[in-house]
Amino acid sequence: MDKVLALFRSARRAPLSVRVSLTILSLIAILSICGPMASVHPYDRVYRDYVLSPPSMKPHPTAAEANRALEDIAQRMRLHVETIDSRDGNIRAAFSSAQPIDPRALRAFERSDVFSVSRLVDASDEGRLLLLDLNLKREVFLFGTDVNGRDLLTRVLIAGRVSLSVGLLASFVALFVGVAYGAIAGYAGGWVDDLMMRAIEIVYALPFIFFVIVLVMLFGRHFALIFVAIGAVEWLDMARIVRGQTLSIKRRDYVGAAEALGANAPAIIWRHVLPNVAGPVIAYLALLAPRVILLESFVSFLGFGVQEPLTSWGVLIADGARNIQGAVHLLILPALFLGTTLAALQTLGDSWRHSFDSDGARADGALYKL
Repeated sequence: MDKVLALFRSARRAPLSVRVSLTILSLIAILSICGPMASVHPYDRVYRDYVLSPPSMKPHPTAAEANRALEDIAQRMRLHVETIDSRDGNIRAAFSSAQPIDPRALRAFERSDVFSVSRLVDASDEGRLLLLDLNLKREVFLFGTDVNGRDLLTRVLIAGRVSLSVGLLASFVALFVGVAYGAIAGYAGGWVDDLMMRAIEIVYALPFIFFVIVLVMLFGRHFALIFVAIGAVEWLDMARIVRGQTLSIKRRDYVGAAEALGANAPAIIWRHVLPNVAGPVIAYLALLAPRVILLESFVSFLGFGVQEPLTSWGVLIADGARNIQGAVHLLILPALFLGTTLAALQTLGDSWRHSFDSDGARADGALYKL
């Protein structure tokens, strides 16, 4: 436990790259948690009039978008647009028809994504000619929209929730299952150790994607299958690391003294083995998280991950790859979030691993001098 506390206390004295990585991870986590709640665009809201809009800070609709939406609605209502006059950001338009126009049908303008209020100004020729005032809705899409007209920024942040939660939960599975399994195998030794390690080798022999396909065939596509599939294999490396450390620790004098005083195996593992393997375990966790996030993105890219309307960075990258010629922002923006998160986690894990290796080398040098 002292090693764990010392590792976190050293954050203030950490190199600039580590502090930058922690800042980036904290910022992405806060944005993923709080961003969708603060966004005015729900992640599953479809804006049919703004399909594949490019990233922009300018409010929609533009003059071209407003005129196009006006023409589309008039065509569906079998109206002819006589004149269009834009004033103070709103539109006054005249419509004509061969038959009298039912004013209630004009609510179609308010149901669009472009117009908010339609007001009848004048009606003539027995209702065949109408003059309308149309107020425009103002929408801003900082990251643009996807092929279904959904706000990409909100969906990237929702995807961050999914990807980060998968990485976090899979890491905790590896922590609890892998540490317990490896510590028991290493301390027990003998045929128990051999049997437990052979079981790990059998699971290692199964291709991961084959395991995912089998789960999908048996239980169908479900978000929980990602946790089951990733959690079923990602604890294996942790178990082997902890087992190797335990084999070394159980030969130490303080473990022999504890056994001579009558301490049982669970007490020795809890009080002596686990605190001394905390350093490499934490370092490996920081390296495991980006691996799990990348694995989830790969599974979602293949279509076995999260399903619509929920999304992850892997799903968004797959959608962007399919539409890269017409809308490159669909690929670049989620890939930028994923790459930044992976780079920050990798930098953090490498720093903690080097810190632990340096502490271990200094301790071994001190023992050698003694």
